[in-house]
Amino acid sequence: MRKTIVITGASSGLGAEMARQFAALGRNLGLCARRTERLESLKQELETQYPNIQVSLKALDVNDHDAVFRVFAEFKQEFGSIDRIIVNAGMGKGGPLGTGLFKYNKMTAETNYIAALAQCEAALEIFYEQKSGHLVTIASISALRGMPRALTAYASSKAALVNLTEGIRADLMRQNSPIKTSCILPGFIRSEINEKVKNTPFMCDTVPGVRSMVRAIEKEKVQAYVPGWPWVLVAFLLKRLPLKQTLKLG
Repeated sequence: MRKTIVITGASSGLGAEMARQFAALGRNLGLCARRTERLESLKQELETQYPNIQVSLKALDVNDHDAVFRVFAEFKQEFGSIDRIIVNAGMGKGGPLGTGLFKYNKMTAETNYIAALAQCEAALEIFYEQKSGHLVTIASISALRGMPRALTAYASSKAALVNLTEGIRADLMRQNSPIKTSCILPGFIRSEINEKVKNTPFMCDTVPGVRSMVRAIEKEKVQAYVPGWPWVLVAFLLKRLPLKQTLKLG
């Protein structure tokens, strides 16, 4: 039976490329995002290349929490079951705290954590009913430490997402549940969220970067730093180095 995957924030960047790569693996896809015109273009592309898969689109602003529950339920009804939900929608706006950019830091925190909380809740309701499923959250290598400047709010929101995912896994372990969780922590992979950022160390192009994400997701890894090189080593060092020595990543 063909697996069905729902991806939020699928209209561009990592979400759109994950859709392409999962389509190449023969997965049915439920894709949602705010920008439906981009989703329509992506759907046409995927169905042309992979005519045997089913692609369903829905408009979704993940900060509309009631809509998150409704849209996930609609995908469930449409496909019959959902094998995997990837909580990918995110935001990277913001600036150093205390510089008048609270509006954007707040938007980032709400999108990356509160909206992700809603998506996880909605996903788990479906998975509990099915007694199966794979919940995937897309965090960031920056979640491992406090980050300076524009990354402060972003990194802290992703740190909250890492802990949220682990807390969910702890609950599932206590219940001996067959439901799986994965938290993917990408390093610097080129996407719309960082396309204007220059001179970032170890920046990886979108396609190979997402390929490493998809590989980890397909293996249902509990937690993965991707791409493995150099980010497994960077993660090891980030957890141990003095804060002053980690500033270059911010």
